[in-house]
Amino acid sequence: MKKNKAILSLIAVTALTSGCATYISRSSWPVAIKSTPTAALFTITNKKGENIRTGMTPTTLYLDSGAGYFDGEVYTLHFTKAGFQEKAVTLKASLNKWYWGNLAFGPIGFLVVDPLTGAMFRLPETFSTELTVQTGGVPPSSSAELNIISLNEVPEELKSRLIPVE
Repeated sequence: MKKNKAILSLIAVTALTSGCATYISRSSWPVAIKSTPTAALFTITNKKGENIRTGMTPTTLYLDSGAGYFDGEVYTLHFTKAGFQEKAVTLKASLNKWYWGNLAFGPIGFLVVDPLTGAMFRLPETFSTELTVQTGGVPPSSSAELNIISLNEVPEELKSRLIPVE
């Protein structure tokens, strides 16, 4: 009888203090960052404007899904590549389905554990974007080669950036 009460007490304490998403899921997610074309430089900032990571596509890195108590993280990814327009896109955390498991186990995981750890949110496994070719300029080359063009072919808005060779 005492053994049954002890087991039931242990189950009750575990259920009341657990966070379903914290134990079954995670609060830091691997995200594959991809771009078309590849080899684009990227910088990731969080919702506070802090620089989180810098790298080159494609790559996979871990990002935290929570930004504070009951607050999912929002990242801004800035992509740059020569011959292409700069691009800024947003990556938002969404509600983790495992968070709803707390309804079966009690309010502590639902109101405290998962919201504090950030495990109530998740990030997508893959994030990809397509860069747009710059207009009015020389199109990007697919390989490292020297292109010689006439001065007449250089767009007017770029002529002020030319450096004379002596």
